Amino acid sequence: MTIQALKGFKDILPDEVGVWQHIEATARGIFQRFGFTEIRVPILEKTELFARSIGEATDIVEKEMYSFTDRNGDSITMRPEGTASVLRAFIEHGLQAKLPVQRLYTIGPMFRHERPQKGRLRQFHQMSVEVLGLDHPRLDAELIAMGWLILEELGLTTSLQINSLGCPACRPAYKEALVTFLAERRAHICEDCQRRSQTNPLRVLDCKSSHCQEQYVNAPAIIDHLCPGCGEHFTQTKASLDLLAVPYAVNPFMVRGLDYYTRTTFELITDALGAQSAVGAGGRYDGLVEQLGGAKNMPGIGFAMGMERLALLLSQQNAKACPEAGTDLFVAALGEEAAVLAFPLVHLLRRKGMTVAMDLEGKSLKSQMKQADRAKARFALILGEEELAKGEAALRDMTSKEQRQVALEGPKEALCAMLIAAVAQREK
Repeated sequence: MTIQALKGFKDILPDEVGVWQHIEATARGIFQRFGFTEIRVPILEKTELFARSIGEATDIVEKEMYSFTDRNGDSITMRPEGTASVLRAFIEHGLQAKLPVQRLYTIGPMFRHERPQKGRLRQFHQMSVEVLGLDHPRLDAELIAMGWLILEELGLTTSLQINSLGCPACRPAYKEALVTFLAERRAHICEDCQRRSQTNPLRVLDCKSSHCQEQYVNAPAIIDHLCPGCGEHFTQTKASLDLLAVPYAVNPFMVRGLDYYTRTTFELITDALGAQSAVGAGGRYDGLVEQLGGAKNMPGIGFAMGMERLALLLSQQNAKACPEAGTDLFVAALGEEAAVLAFPLVHLLRRKGMTVAMDLEGKSLKSQMKQADRAKARFALILGEEELAKGEAALRDMTSKEQRQVALEGPKEALCAMLIAAVAQREK
Protein backbone atom coordinates (compact mmCIF):
# COMPACT_ATOMS: atom_id res chain seq x y z
CA MET A 1 0.00 0.00 0.00
CA THR A 2 1.40 3.38 -0.98
CA ILE A 3 1.80 6.15 1.59
CA GLN A 4 -0.24 9.27 0.88
CA ALA A 5 -0.06 12.81 2.20
CA LEU A 6 -1.85 13.57 5.46
CA LYS A 7 -5.42 14.81 5.27
CA GLY A 8 -5.41 18.56 4.79
CA PHE A 9 -1.77 18.63 3.61
CA LYS A 10 -1.27 19.14 -0.13
CA ASP A 11 1.66 18.74 -2.49
CA ILE A 12 2.24 21.71 -4.77
CA LEU A 13 3.15 20.01 -8.03
CA PRO A 14 5.56 21.29 -10.71
CA ASP A 15 2.78 22.46 -13.03
CA GLU A 16 1.26 24.51 -10.16
CA VAL A 17 4.44 26.09 -8.84
CA GLY A 18 4.61 28.70 -11.60
CA VAL A 19 1.36 30.29 -10.36
CA TRP A 20 2.74 30.42 -6.81
CA GLN A 21 5.99 31.96 -7.98
CA HIS A 22 4.04 34.56 -9.96
CA ILE A 23 1.99 35.50 -6.88
CA GLU A 24 5.08 35.73 -4.69
CA ALA A 25 7.06 37.76 -7.23
CA THR A 26 4.17 40.20 -7.68
CA ALA A 27 3.76 40.63 -3.93
CA ARG A 28 7.49 40.95 -3.24
CA GLY A 29 7.79 43.67 -5.87
CA ILE A 30 4.93 45.62 -4.30
CA PHE A 31 6.27 45.13 -0.77
CA GLN A 32 9.56 46.61 -1.91
CA ARG A 33 7.81 49.63 -3.46
CA PHE A 34 6.14 50.30 -0.10
CA GLY A 35 9.40 50.03 1.85
CA PHE A 36 8.95 46.56 3.40
CA THR A 37 11.81 44.18 4.18
CA GLU A 38 11.55 40.43 4.65
CA ILE A 39 11.85 38.58 7.97
CA ARG A 40 11.88 34.78 8.26
CA VAL A 41 10.63 33.29 11.52
CA PRO A 42 10.52 29.69 12.84
CA ILE A 43 7.61 27.33 12.29
CA LEU A 44 7.74 26.15 15.93
CA GLU A 45 7.11 28.53 18.83
CA LYS A 46 6.21 28.23 22.50
CA THR A 47 2.48 27.62 22.87
CA GLU A 48 2.27 30.51 25.32
CA LEU A 49 3.07 32.97 22.52
CA PHE A 50 -0.16 32.19 20.68
CA ALA A 51 -2.31 31.80 23.79
CA ARG A 52 -1.25 35.29 24.94
CA SER A 53 -1.55 36.97 21.55
CA ILE A 54 -4.41 35.28 19.68
CA GLY A 55 -6.55 34.75 22.80
CA GLU A 56 -7.35 31.63 24.80
CA ALA A 57 -11.07 31.88 23.98
CA THR A 58 -10.58 31.88 20.19
CA ASP A 59 -11.33 28.88 17.98
CA ILE A 60 -7.70 28.83 16.89
CA VAL A 61 -6.29 28.34 20.40
CA GLU A 62 -9.14 26.20 21.74
CA LYS A 63 -9.58 23.82 18.82
CA GLU A 64 -7.19 24.26 15.91
CA MET A 65 -3.55 24.52 17.00
CA TYR A 66 -1.04 21.72 16.43
CA SER A 67 0.55 21.64 19.88
CA PHE A 68 2.67 19.00 21.58
CA THR A 69 5.04 18.54 24.48
CA ASP A 70 8.68 18.20 23.43
CA ARG A 71 11.38 16.08 25.13
CA ASN A 72 12.15 18.88 27.58
CA GLY A 73 8.54 19.00 28.72
CA ASP A 74 7.83 22.33 27.00
CA SER A 75 4.55 22.95 25.18
CA ILE A 76 5.36 23.70 21.52
CA THR A 77 3.03 24.83 18.74
CA MET A 78 3.31 24.89 14.95
CA ARG A 79 2.49 28.49 14.11
CA PRO A 80 -1.19 29.02 13.18
CA GLU A 81 -0.56 32.60 11.98
CA GLY A 82 2.38 34.91 11.37
CA THR A 83 1.90 38.09 13.41
CA ALA A 84 2.74 36.66 16.85
CA SER A 85 6.04 35.18 15.61
CA VAL A 86 7.08 38.40 13.86
CA LEU A 87 6.32 40.43 16.96
CA ARG A 88 8.21 37.97 19.15
CA ALA A 89 11.25 38.42 16.89
CA PHE A 90 10.72 42.21 16.83
CA ILE A 91 10.86 42.29 20.64
CA GLU A 92 13.58 39.66 21.14
CA HIS A 93 16.04 41.29 18.75
CA GLY A 94 15.35 44.90 19.70
CA LEU A 95 14.20 45.93 16.24
CA GLN A 96 12.22 48.84 17.68
CA ALA A 97 15.53 50.56 18.49
CA LYS A 98 16.79 50.39 14.88
CA LEU A 99 14.07 52.39 13.12
CA PRO A 100 11.17 54.49 14.41
CA VAL A 101 8.85 52.56 12.05
CA GLN A 102 9.44 48.94 11.02
CA ARG A 103 7.82 47.55 7.86
CA LEU A 104 8.21 43.76 7.73
CA TYR A 105 6.80 40.91 5.66
CA THR A 106 7.06 37.14 5.79
CA ILE A 107 5.92 34.34 3.50
CA GLY A 108 5.54 30.74 4.61
CA PRO A 109 3.39 27.84 5.86
CA MET A 110 0.93 28.00 8.76
CA PHE A 111 -0.89 25.11 10.48
CA ARG A 112 -4.42 24.72 11.82
CA HIS A 113 -6.32 21.50 12.53
CA GLU A 114 -9.49 22.42 10.64
CA ARG A 115 -11.93 20.53 8.44
CA PRO A 116 -10.28 20.58 5.00
CA GLN A 117 -12.36 22.10 2.21
CA LYS A 118 -11.91 24.20 -0.90
CA GLY A 119 -9.45 26.96 -0.09
CA ARG A 120 -8.86 25.73 3.47
CA LEU A 121 -6.13 23.23 4.35
CA ARG A 122 -4.41 22.16 7.55
CA GLN A 123 -1.08 23.31 6.17
CA PHE A 124 -1.66 26.56 4.31
CA HIS A 125 0.59 29.38 3.16
CA GLN A 126 0.34 33.07 3.89
CA MET A 127 2.00 36.30 2.90
CA SER A 128 1.77 38.56 5.93
CA VAL A 129 2.91 42.13 6.53
CA GLU A 130 3.36 44.11 9.74
CA VAL A 131 4.01 47.81 10.36
CA LEU A 132 5.15 48.74 13.86
CA GLY A 133 5.61 52.19 15.35
CA LEU A 134 2.93 54.32 13.69
CA ASP A 135 -0.79 54.73 14.47
CA HIS A 136 -1.83 57.35 11.89
CA PRO A 137 -5.06 56.46 10.03
CA ARG A 138 -3.35 57.18 6.71
CA LEU A 139 -1.12 54.18 7.42
CA ASP A 140 -4.24 52.01 7.81
CA ALA A 141 -5.46 53.22 4.41
CA GLU A 142 -2.01 52.80 2.83
CA LEU A 143 -1.73 49.21 4.04
CA ILE A 144 -5.22 48.33 2.83
CA ALA A 145 -4.44 49.98 -0.51
CA MET A 146 -1.29 47.89 -0.78
CA GLY A 147 -3.33 44.70 -0.37
CA TRP A 148 -5.78 46.00 -2.97
CA LEU A 149 -2.88 46.73 -5.35
CA ILE A 150 -1.50 43.19 -5.04
CA LEU A 151 -4.86 41.78 -6.11
CA GLU A 152 -5.19 44.40 -8.84
CA GLU A 153 -1.78 43.57 -10.34
CA LEU A 154 -2.63 39.86 -10.19
CA GLY A 155 -5.78 40.66 -12.17
CA LEU A 156 -8.12 39.47 -9.40
CA THR A 157 -11.50 40.96 -8.57
CA THR A 158 -12.48 41.25 -4.91
CA SER A 159 -14.39 43.59 -2.61
CA LEU A 160 -13.25 45.29 0.58
CA GLN A 161 -15.05 45.35 3.93
CA ILE A 162 -13.84 47.44 6.87
CA ASN A 163 -14.82 47.98 10.50
CA SER A 164 -13.44 49.44 13.72
CA LEU A 165 -13.22 47.39 16.92
CA GLY A 166 -12.48 50.39 19.11
CA CYS A 167 -9.97 50.38 21.97
CA PRO A 168 -9.86 49.46 25.68
CA ALA A 169 -11.57 52.76 26.48
CA CYS A 170 -14.70 52.13 24.41
CA ARG A 171 -14.92 48.33 24.56
CA PRO A 172 -16.50 48.03 28.07
CA ALA A 173 -19.69 49.92 27.17
CA TYR A 174 -20.06 47.90 23.99
CA LYS A 175 -19.44 44.59 25.77
CA GLU A 176 -22.12 45.44 28.31
CA ALA A 177 -24.64 46.10 25.55
CA LEU A 178 -23.62 42.91 23.74
CA VAL A 179 -23.82 40.74 26.87
CA THR A 180 -27.35 42.04 27.54
CA PHE A 181 -28.32 41.26 23.94
CA LEU A 182 -26.86 37.73 24.14
CA ALA A 183 -28.50 36.96 27.49
CA GLU A 184 -31.90 37.43 25.86
CA ARG A 185 -31.00 34.83 23.22
CA ARG A 186 -28.99 32.41 25.31
CA ALA A 187 -31.37 29.51 24.73
CA HIS A 188 -31.09 29.90 20.94
CA ILE A 189 -27.32 29.93 20.49
CA CYS A 190 -24.73 27.13 20.52
CA GLU A 191 -22.85 25.98 23.62
CA ASP A 192 -19.64 27.68 22.52
CA CYS A 193 -21.44 31.00 22.13
CA GLN A 194 -23.16 30.56 25.49
CA ARG A 195 -19.79 30.08 27.15
CA ARG A 196 -18.09 32.90 25.24
CA SER A 197 -20.92 35.30 25.99
CA GLN A 198 -19.54 35.23 29.54
CA THR A 199 -15.79 34.95 28.89
CA ASN A 200 -15.21 36.85 25.62
CA PRO A 201 -18.47 38.26 24.16
CA LEU A 202 -16.96 39.62 20.92
CA ARG A 203 -15.99 36.10 19.89
CA VAL A 204 -19.62 35.06 19.51
CA LEU A 205 -19.91 37.30 16.44
CA ASP A 206 -17.21 35.18 14.79
CA CYS A 207 -19.21 31.95 15.24
CA LYS A 208 -19.35 29.82 12.08
CA SER A 209 -22.87 28.49 12.82
CA SER A 210 -25.43 29.93 10.39
CA HIS A 211 -28.10 29.48 13.07
CA CYS A 212 -26.13 31.61 15.52
CA GLN A 213 -25.45 34.22 12.86
CA GLU A 214 -29.19 34.55 12.31
CA GLN A 215 -29.55 35.38 16.00
CA TYR A 216 -26.93 38.15 15.74
CA VAL A 217 -28.47 40.08 12.83
CA ASN A 218 -29.77 42.77 15.18
CA ALA A 219 -26.85 42.70 17.62
CA PRO A 220 -25.45 46.05 18.74
CA ALA A 221 -22.64 47.29 16.49
CA ILE A 222 -19.35 48.38 18.00
CA ILE A 223 -19.03 51.35 15.64
CA ASP A 224 -22.05 52.82 17.47
CA HIS A 225 -20.08 52.68 20.73
CA LEU A 226 -16.70 54.11 19.66
CA CYS A 227 -15.03 56.67 21.88
CA PRO A 228 -14.27 60.06 20.26
CA GLY A 229 -10.66 59.10 19.51
CA CYS A 230 -11.58 55.80 17.82
CA GLY A 231 -14.47 57.42 15.99
CA GLU A 232 -12.19 60.11 14.55
CA HIS A 233 -9.55 57.49 13.63
CA PHE A 234 -12.14 55.47 11.71
CA THR A 235 -13.48 58.57 9.97
CA GLN A 236 -9.98 59.56 8.85
CA THR A 237 -9.21 56.02 7.70
CA LYS A 238 -12.29 56.03 5.47
CA ALA A 239 -11.44 59.50 4.16
CA SER A 240 -7.90 58.32 3.36
CA LEU A 241 -9.24 55.30 1.45
CA ASP A 242 -11.43 57.70 -0.50
CA LEU A 243 -8.33 59.77 -1.38
CA LEU A 244 -6.68 56.61 -2.73
CA ALA A 245 -9.84 55.65 -4.68
CA VAL A 246 -10.07 52.28 -2.92
CA PRO A 247 -13.76 51.23 -2.77
CA TYR A 248 -15.04 49.73 0.49
CA ALA A 249 -18.14 48.83 2.47
CA VAL A 250 -18.46 49.09 6.25
CA ASN A 251 -19.34 45.76 7.90
CA PRO A 252 -20.22 46.64 11.53
CA PHE A 253 -20.18 42.99 12.64
CA MET A 254 -16.72 42.04 11.38
CA VAL A 255 -14.60 41.11 14.42
CA ARG A 256 -12.05 38.72 12.89
CA GLY A 257 -10.99 35.54 14.70
CA LEU A 258 -8.18 36.97 16.81
CA ASP A 259 -8.37 38.80 20.13
CA TYR A 260 -5.51 41.21 19.50
CA TYR A 261 -7.28 43.48 17.00
CA THR A 262 -8.10 47.10 17.88
CA ARG A 263 -9.59 49.88 15.81
CA THR A 264 -9.34 49.21 12.04
CA THR A 265 -10.09 45.70 10.79
CA PHE A 266 -10.65 44.68 7.16
CA GLU A 267 -11.23 41.78 4.81
CA LEU A 268 -10.72 41.38 1.06
CA ILE A 269 -13.66 39.26 -0.06
CA THR A 270 -14.46 37.06 -3.05
CA ASP A 271 -17.65 35.15 -3.89
CA ALA A 272 -15.81 32.63 -6.07
CA LEU A 273 -14.57 30.24 -3.36
CA GLY A 274 -17.74 29.27 -1.54
CA ALA A 275 -17.58 29.56 2.24
CA GLN A 276 -13.92 30.60 2.16
CA SER A 277 -14.66 34.16 1.08
CA ALA A 278 -11.70 36.06 2.56
CA VAL A 279 -8.51 36.04 0.48
CA GLY A 280 -6.83 38.65 2.68
CA ALA A 281 -7.59 40.12 6.09
CA GLY A 282 -6.01 42.07 8.89
CA GLY A 283 -6.20 45.05 11.14
CA ARG A 284 -4.63 47.18 13.82
CA TYR A 285 -3.26 45.60 17.00
CA ASP A 286 -2.11 48.50 19.17
CA GLY A 287 -1.06 47.12 22.54
CA LEU A 288 -0.02 43.64 21.39
CA VAL A 289 3.71 44.40 21.53
CA GLU A 290 3.36 45.51 25.14
CA GLN A 291 1.19 42.47 25.88
CA LEU A 292 4.03 40.22 24.66
CA GLY A 293 6.61 41.98 26.84
CA GLY A 294 7.80 44.69 24.45
CA ALA A 295 7.70 48.47 24.49
CA LYS A 296 4.66 50.25 25.90
CA ASN A 297 2.35 52.17 23.60
CA MET A 298 3.85 50.53 20.51
CA PRO A 299 1.20 50.64 17.74
CA GLY A 300 0.99 48.00 15.05
CA ILE A 301 -1.07 46.97 12.04
CA GLY A 302 -0.84 44.14 9.53
CA PHE A 303 -2.63 41.75 7.21
CA ALA A 304 -2.23 38.31 5.68
CA MET A 305 -3.19 36.83 2.32
CA GLY A 306 -3.81 33.13 1.71
CA MET A 307 -1.65 31.76 -1.08
CA GLU A 308 -3.87 28.75 -1.78
CA ARG A 309 -6.90 30.97 -2.21
CA LEU A 310 -5.06 33.39 -4.48
CA ALA A 311 -3.88 30.47 -6.63
CA LEU A 312 -7.44 29.12 -6.83
CA LEU A 313 -8.76 32.52 -7.84
CA LEU A 314 -6.10 32.90 -10.52
CA SER A 315 -7.21 29.60 -12.03
CA GLN A 316 -10.92 30.55 -11.88
CA GLN A 317 -11.09 34.23 -12.72
CA ASN A 318 -10.19 35.93 -15.97
CA ALA A 319 -6.95 37.05 -14.35
CA LYS A 320 -3.81 38.26 -16.04
CA ALA A 321 -1.90 35.29 -17.39
CA CYS A 322 1.03 34.16 -15.35
CA PRO A 323 4.34 34.38 -17.16
CA GLU A 324 4.65 31.08 -18.97
CA ALA A 325 7.59 29.05 -17.80
CA GLY A 326 9.70 27.87 -20.67
CA THR A 327 13.16 27.20 -21.98
CA ASP A 328 15.15 29.71 -23.99
CA LEU A 329 17.10 27.10 -25.92
CA PHE A 330 17.08 23.33 -26.36
CA VAL A 331 20.36 21.89 -27.62
CA ALA A 332 19.88 18.71 -29.65
CA ALA A 333 23.25 16.97 -29.92
CA LEU A 334 23.34 13.89 -32.18
CA GLY A 335 26.32 11.65 -31.55
CA GLU A 336 29.20 11.68 -29.10
CA GLU A 337 31.30 14.27 -30.93
CA ALA A 338 28.36 16.70 -30.96
CA ALA A 339 27.63 16.02 -27.30
CA VAL A 340 31.22 16.78 -26.29
CA LEU A 341 30.96 20.11 -28.11
CA ALA A 342 27.46 20.94 -26.82
CA PHE A 343 27.87 19.97 -23.15
CA PRO A 344 30.28 22.81 -22.14
CA LEU A 345 28.41 25.24 -24.42
CA VAL A 346 25.17 24.58 -22.51
CA HIS A 347 26.91 25.18 -19.18
CA LEU A 348 28.41 28.46 -20.43
CA LEU A 349 25.01 29.67 -21.64
CA ARG A 350 23.47 28.85 -18.26
CA ARG A 351 26.24 30.79 -16.52
CA LYS A 352 25.29 33.77 -18.68
CA GLY A 353 21.67 33.60 -17.55
CA MET A 354 19.93 31.59 -20.25
CA THR A 355 17.50 28.75 -19.52
CA VAL A 356 18.91 25.87 -21.55
CA ALA A 357 17.96 22.19 -21.80
CA MET A 358 19.89 19.33 -23.37
CA ASP A 359 19.23 15.65 -23.88
CA LEU A 360 22.14 13.82 -22.24
CA GLU A 361 21.35 10.38 -23.70
CA GLY A 362 21.86 11.11 -27.40
CA LYS A 363 18.36 10.12 -28.52
CA SER A 364 17.08 10.54 -32.09
CA LEU A 365 16.39 13.99 -33.51
CA LYS A 366 12.64 13.28 -33.54
CA SER A 367 12.72 12.34 -29.86
CA GLN A 368 14.77 15.38 -28.95
CA MET A 369 12.42 17.73 -30.83
CA LYS A 370 9.53 16.29 -28.82
CA GLN A 371 11.52 17.07 -25.67
CA ALA A 372 12.04 20.61 -26.91
CA ASP A 373 8.27 21.01 -27.40
CA ARG A 374 7.53 19.67 -23.92
CA ALA A 375 10.09 22.09 -22.49
CA LYS A 376 8.33 24.97 -24.33
CA ALA A 377 11.67 25.87 -25.91
CA ARG A 378 11.77 29.08 -27.92
CA PHE A 379 14.71 27.86 -30.01
CA ALA A 380 16.45 24.59 -30.74
CA LEU A 381 20.12 24.33 -31.69
CA ILE A 382 20.66 21.17 -33.75
CA LEU A 383 24.14 19.63 -33.83
CA GLY A 384 24.63 16.47 -35.88
CA GLU A 385 27.34 14.85 -38.00
CA GLU A 386 26.37 16.85 -41.07
CA GLU A 387 26.41 20.14 -39.12
CA LEU A 388 29.80 19.37 -37.58
CA ALA A 389 31.26 18.54 -40.98
CA LYS A 390 30.17 21.98 -42.24
CA GLY A 391 31.33 23.75 -39.08
CA GLU A 392 27.86 25.13 -38.40
CA ALA A 393 24.66 24.31 -36.50
CA ALA A 394 20.98 24.77 -37.31
CA LEU A 395 19.13 27.28 -35.08
CA ARG A 396 15.40 26.61 -35.34
CA ASP A 397 12.66 28.96 -34.13
CA MET A 398 10.27 26.51 -32.48
CA THR A 399 7.23 28.71 -33.12
CA SER A 400 7.69 29.81 -36.73
CA LYS A 401 9.83 26.75 -37.63
CA GLU A 402 12.17 29.08 -39.50
CA GLN A 403 15.74 27.84 -39.46
CA ARG A 404 19.12 29.41 -40.09
CA GLN A 405 22.72 28.27 -39.90
CA VAL A 406 25.14 29.59 -37.29
CA ALA A 407 28.92 29.17 -37.38
CA LEU A 408 30.54 26.90 -34.83
CA GLU A 409 34.08 28.05 -35.49
CA GLY A 410 35.71 30.67 -33.32
CA PRO A 411 35.49 31.25 -29.56
CA LYS A 412 32.48 29.86 -27.68
CA GLU A 413 31.90 33.32 -26.19
CA ALA A 414 30.99 34.64 -29.64
CA LEU A 415 28.56 31.76 -30.26
CA CYS A 416 26.99 32.36 -26.84
CA ALA A 417 26.56 36.07 -27.56
CA MET A 418 24.86 35.30 -30.88
CA LEU A 419 22.45 32.78 -29.29
CA ILE A 420 21.59 35.17 -26.45
CA ALA A 421 20.95 37.95 -28.98
CA ALA A 422 18.69 35.69 -31.04
CA VAL A 423 16.51 34.87 -28.00
CA ALA A 424 16.43 38.52 -26.96
CA GLN A 425 15.35 39.60 -30.44
CA ARG A 426 12.54 37.04 -30.41
CA GLU A 427 11.24 38.44 -27.10
CA LYS A 428 10.81 41.97 -28.52
